[in-house]
Amino acid sequence: MSKNMAAGLVIGLLLIAALTGWALVSAVRGVTNAPATAVGGIATQVRQILNPTPTIYPDPVTVILQIRALSRLESAQYTIEKVITAEAGQGALAGLFGDRLLFVAHGSVIAGVDLSKLQATDITVTPAGTVTVIMPAPEVFVATLDNDKSYVYDRQTGLLTNGDINLETQARQVAEQEIERAALEDGILDLAARNAAAFMESLLLSLGFEDVIIVQATAPPP
Repeated sequence: MSKNMAAGLVIGLLLIAALTGWALVSAVRGVTNAPATAVGGIATQVRQILNPTPTIYPDPVTVILQIRALSRLESAQYTIEKVITAEAGQGALAGLFGDRLLFVAHGSVIAGVDLSKLQATDITVTPAGTVTVIMPAPEVFVATLDNDKSYVYDRQTGLLTNGDINLETQARQVAEQEIERAALEDGILDLAARNAAAFMESLLLSLGFEDVIIVQATAPPP
């Protein structure tokens, strides 16, 4: 028996003895209407001392299963507009065979954390209820154009050509790359990491942990 349990048992026995003595004295004095609530309250305190309510924390494997169910955590989105210049045949004969267009690209970039990459070794739990999570590195999930809002603003062709039929397609491809690059330069991955960490901390605290430590893995170079 541990010292804490022994001390608790002694205190409980003393309370019971005091309660019994008080009841006997009241009986001798003819007091027959002792407050039932007082007796019940003391009995409840004795039960709490002798049988404290345990605190239970989920083990790391359980946490992994709950987190993986969320899969991709999209935690940041950028909406960007870029103007792309595409041209062909811009040499000395550009006036005859040249082709040049201005393409207004409107698109979005979504970044976040792929929680399916979490491993059991990425989560540790202490007996005191502190959980440490090594979050996967943030990444770009989607970089795409909004075709309804993207358009050719201006196009100029030479006198002897109808233009390159692939020029707009090439402009769109470059636009997607430029939109993603602009989002990366503006720090979308850092924003996604912070938002994902805040979400994970809130989730784990709601599961009953006392403290949450989030360690962010470094994102690979783009």
